[in-house]
Amino acid sequence: MSIKQLKCLFIICLFPSILLGQDISLLQQFNGRYDFTFIGNTLNTNENSYMSIPEILTSSSATLNLNPNDIVEKAYLYWAGCGPGDYEVQLNNIAITPQRLFNHQRNSNGVDLEYFSAFSDITSQIQSTGNGIYTLSDLDLNSWISFYFNNRTNFGGWAIIVVYKNNSLPLNLINVYDGLQAVPTSISITLNSLNVVDNQNAKIGFLAWEGDENIQVNETLRINGNPLQNAPLNPLNNAFNGTNSINNDENLYNMDLDVYDIQNNIQVGDTSATIQLTSGQDFVMINAVVTKLNSQLPDAQIAIDDVEIKCNSREIIVHYTASNFGGTKELEANVPIAIYVNNALLSTTQTQNQINVGASESGILMLQIPDSITSPFDIQLVIDDNGNGQGNVIEIIEDNNSFTQNVSLIQAVELNPINDVTSCNEGLGSGTFDFSNYENSIKQNPTDIVTFYASLNDLQNGINPITNSNNYSTQTTPISIFVKVDNGSCYQVASFLLKTIKCKPIIYNYVSANNDGTNDTFYIKGIRDVFLKFDLQIYNRWGQLVWKGNNNTPNWDGIATQGYILNNSQITNGTYYYSLELNDPDYPTPFFGYLFVNE
Repeated sequence: MSIKQLKCLFIICLFPSILLGQDISLLQQFNGRYDFTFIGNTLNTNENSYMSIPEILTSSSATLNLNPNDIVEKAYLYWAGCGPGDYEVQLNNIAITPQRLFNHQRNSNGVDLEYFSAFSDITSQIQSTGNGIYTLSDLDLNSWISFYFNNRTNFGGWAIIVVYKNNSLPLNLINVYDGLQAVPTSISITLNSLNVVDNQNAKIGFLAWEGDENIQVNETLRINGNPLQNAPLNPLNNAFNGTNSINNDENLYNMDLDVYDIQNNIQVGDTSATIQLTSGQDFVMINAVVTKLNSQLPDAQIAIDDVEIKCNSREIIVHYTASNFGGTKELEANVPIAIYVNNALLSTTQTQNQINVGASESGILMLQIPDSITSPFDIQLVIDDNGNGQGNVIEIIEDNNSFTQNVSLIQAVELNPINDVTSCNEGLGSGTFDFSNYENSIKQNPTDIVTFYASLNDLQNGINPITNSNNYSTQTTPISIFVKVDNGSCYQVASFLLKTIKCKPIIYNYVSANNDGTNDTFYIKGIRDVFLKFDLQIYNRWGQLVWKGNNNTPNWDGIATQGYILNNSQITNGTYYYSLELNDPDYPTPFFGYLFVNE
């Protein structure tokens, strides 16, 4: 076994997953001003039925000749042959390795036979090279030719399917299907994902292997039950006869690149077509099928661009785009859009305007997520859905109308209760408070930002924060202080009360009644407008009452207003005594003491 054969077996062992099911299925779909063509060539030197000795080439060439305004969109290379396969080839001296493999096994008269096909997307190479001669080389099947020559199924060859765009073309739908499906006596292949809106110039192309020119036993090709022919190249009873209908080559030994007109065999409204192949004797394998249908329909799609999530809220704002990028006809206005949460319908809306081909329309949804929905959840937008899974727009593609995004609500960690702050009543409920230590004590994380506000409205609007939390004065109590704890993505709100209490009065027992602005009156801190019913009496050293007052009288300024009054009521220097009754249940015992008067 050669080194190359060992490498090929290594490829098969290393990538067993690429040996997929062989039934013909959709590979790619193109919507727009597209068409397709084939090029390729056989490696057989003659039809295998006519060979006197087994022989095969390792290279052959074909010419690509697109029109000047044709732009290559996609190019797919297929190569195939008898035996377990050769998966190291070159195209114009550029090494090609397969991206997908197909194989087929059969037993003929007790002999096990194996055939292969390989696939590679070579779009970039064809786009770079353009028109000209393409040579596939290094496809070496010589090790197996003699064995397969015994039953005349020795063959090898290659083909390139080219999908191209040209602005002068009508709007078409190009479908490329592939696999490796053999015709023992008859097979039926269903081509799905069609969308026939006009069958004018509809065509179908085939890449097939191992057909023989002169084996014409019940060899037919039908679509939807109607036999196809491409006379004189492909008669009704000999569809696979080694021909290329692109260049009218009749010597494409044991392979076929044929295109048929099907506009009278497929109907407007069809979404699928059935290909039927029969062969009473000839062994034929279908490798690829390409269809071209005139298609002028919209293609409604929708995408979620962004989801705005509010902190501690179940309301979300969804920004979306409805588009007609893949369409070939404008999308009408008022197309319904259904909004689902976890597959349950939440709401509906609709597009606003006609959306032209290649254009889009943006929209915004404000959605209230029900309390029964736990976070995270899926938001799904479906265009052309009236809320019950049904649409009213016929589209090029009907299965690309939805967009789903997982969404998580942002909920801040609930804060622990915050203790109220108390301060001494400074009169009529006023007070000065220090709650600056709360900034650190209520943080959930060291990086949290804590801000205090005098009202909830200020907090919600982020205005007028309290900046003097260490010396905050208020004229009335109790009042609420609101706290915002922000972790950068969400914030939590709490509050506490500022409350005043009647503190024990502080008595300053020195009076210097000389109008110098210092100690001119008998001052008792924390009594006036706090203990509204207090009574204060001043006595001289002999126990005689010289003054009395309450909350409604000014502080005593050393003037006698009671008893024997001399010198315009101005008392003499010396020691005096006071009696203070607060008349408050919290302080039932009177305060007694002395004070010194000195002018």
